[in-house]
Parts: sequence; structure tokens; C-alpha cells
Amino acid sequence: MYLHKRAALFAPFLISMAPTAGAQNQVTGNAFNPAISLILNGHYASYSLDPEDYGLAGFQLDAEAGLPSEGLSLDETELVMSANVDDKYYGVLTAALEQADGESSVGVEEAYFETLALPKGLKLKAGQFLSDVGYLNPIHAHAWDFNDAPLAYVAMLNTGYKDPGVQLSWVVPSTLFIQIGGEILRGDSFPAANGDASGGTGAETLFLHVGGDVGDTSSWRAGVSYLTADANDRATELDAARVSFTGTSDLAMADFVWKWAKGGNPRDRYYVVQAEYLHRKESGTLTLGAPATDEIGPYTGTQDGFYLQGVYQFRPRWRVGLRYDRLDANNELVLTVPTPFIADHEPSRISVMSDFSNSEFSRLRLQINRDDSRLETDDQIVLQYLMSLGAHGAHRF
Repeated sequence: MYLHKRAALFAPFLISMAPTAGAQNQVTGNAFNPAISLILNGHYASYSLDPEDYGLAGFQLDAEAGLPSEGLSLDETELVMSANVDDKYYGVLTAALEQADGESSVGVEEAYFETLALPKGLKLKAGQFLSDVGYLNPIHAHAWDFNDAPLAYVAMLNTGYKDPGVQLSWVVPSTLFIQIGGEILRGDSFPAANGDASGGTGAETLFLHVGGDVGDTSSWRAGVSYLTADANDRATELDAARVSFTGTSDLAMADFVWKWAKGGNPRDRYYVVQAEYLHRKESGTLTLGAPATDEIGPYTGTQDGFYLQGVYQFRPRWRVGLRYDRLDANNELVLTVPTPFIADHEPSRISVMSDFSNSEFSRLRLQINRDDSRLETDDQIVLQYLMSLGAHGAHRF
């Protein structure tokens, strides 16, 4: 069972290409027609506190971090194109269509190619892609089990780390699934910033993933990852001031996932238990003001976060889920004015959700959060829809 999942995990769109002797170097147009899909995503949200005042004590959030818009909103819509380039390469483009404050924009979520035919389980990927650190990071938001990212991902990865770069990975020939890999990245995305100042290679990663089967009904995967990044004038805009950080950010991650399906068939009944722990150390200088000339002081910080969640499909099409998040920050700085690095509060959150999938292409979700990220409790209700049109590849394990 896991070997089948492993194929979907690392080459979800790989098709058989065993050419005959007479057609060794021929590529037909039909063999490489791109798969095209569109993901529609929207929500209705209600909060008991003002979402504009959102923050996490002890953490400098990216300028784009925060709560989704209140009321009816159109979330990120994804247009995905993917195909084999030829018998050696495979390519993907994921374009994100967004609407904010009445303005529409189109951005690139992922645009990369990867090899199909390197020997000995090796694979090379290049372009812009979601890093393979952690478990949740390389999974697109529409495939998450909850509407929002865990607090630790919001605080330390701006919900998910993507960047232009190069990745080399190796699937070890073994009865267990073992993947070892690393990435060299530009360093423009949080927790890095302004990769030009680092010569265009401002972040590096290493990761190890291990997994296997337990009988015919269960599968598991565990992993450890490491991300080191250069932050050059990484800014957060506050009501009273601009706070920026220049220095190094080192993030260690550990993850574990267990999946069970009745009779080995997830269409009927299954559950998934998922957990990740993130530990970050940062060291550098803080600057206040815009332009950044008001105050400068040294800063060192140690921050931790984790989440634990479970999702249970108790009957076909219906699921329920429970998640607990928590953060902790221990920062040292020589500044006498308040900044988001000063933490007198440990943010936490409890989330419950229930969703209905009429098919594998549609999902309606109700999620309720009791969010203690701020000093006062924020009661949050989100109704979400997800619709997939067209040919969409298999998701990761």
C-alpha cells in the first residue's frame, strides 16, 4: 500500500514511457498534452475581535500574514497546468488569482521542472516551488484538512515557504520509504528577506523523510527538516512603527503522520493523526522606523511552536477534525519600546471542523476556532467551499 502511495508522492503525474526500438526518440503530441485544472476557493468568516488587530506575541509576522477577510470573500483561486515535457522532464505551473480591496492580481505560486529519468532514485527540481521541509509545507492550501495554517506555520513560515531555487532528492532503495534531500533557494520569502543582499542564495534546507506500512490498513511517515535563512531588512508594519530585522534565522522541524483506513480502503472510513514541532533561533539586529534610523539594537530569539490534529471520516463523504496549536517565544533585545518580539503571552488555539465532499472534486467545510493568539479570546467561524475543475494530479501522502 505504501509503495503505491510513494509513487504518487514523488512522481504523481509520471506516465509510462517504454518506447519501442523504432520509436526510441519520438515524442507524440498526445502523450504530453497538459493537464489543466482550476481550484475555486471562497469563504464566509465571522470574528469576535477586529481582524485588523491580529498579531502573535513574540513573533515578527510577515506583512501578508493575518486573518482572512471577514464576511463573504473570494480566496486564492489556483490555475494549474502540468505535463511531461518529454521523456526526461516534467513541468508544472500554478498561478494564483487573488482579490483584495477590490483589486485583482495574478501571481506565481509554483513554476518548476523536475527530472524523470535520473538513475538510482535521484531527482532534480528547479524553478519556484514549495519547499519540502516539514509535512504541511509542500501541500497546497486547498488540500489542507483545516481552512487555515497552524499558528507555528503562520509565525515562522508565513503559512508556507516557497522560493526560487534548486532541489536535489534521493529515494533510497529500501523496503522502507526513505527520502533524503536538500535545497538552495534565493532567499526572498519569509523568514528570509531580500535575497539580493545574499547574492541570490539566501536560504538552504535539508530534509529526511521515512515511512512505511503497518499491516494492510495503516501507513506512517516521519521526518526532520532544517531551514537556514538570511533576513535582510525583514519588515513588519505596525500601527506606530516599522520594525525590521537583519540577521540569521535557523528553523528545525519534526513531523509525524499516521493514516488508517478500514480494510485499507479510504473511501469508506479512515482517520489521520498529524503533528509537527518547529523550533527557531534568530540572531541579528532590530531597527525601528521608516526610514530605519530611529533605534538599532541587538536581538536574539528562541521560539517554539507545535500543532496536533486528527481527522476522522466516519462515513463516506463526511469528516470531522480537531486541532490544537501553541506557540512560545523567549526573546532578548536591547530596546526600550514595545515591539512584537516582546512576549508576555503564549498564543494558542483550538479548532474543530466538519466537512462534506459530494465527490473528490468538491468540499464544503464549517470550522470554529477558539483563538487565544491575543490577550483576549477571539471566537471565529468560517464557512468554506472548495471546487476543483479539470484534471488535477494526486496529492501527497
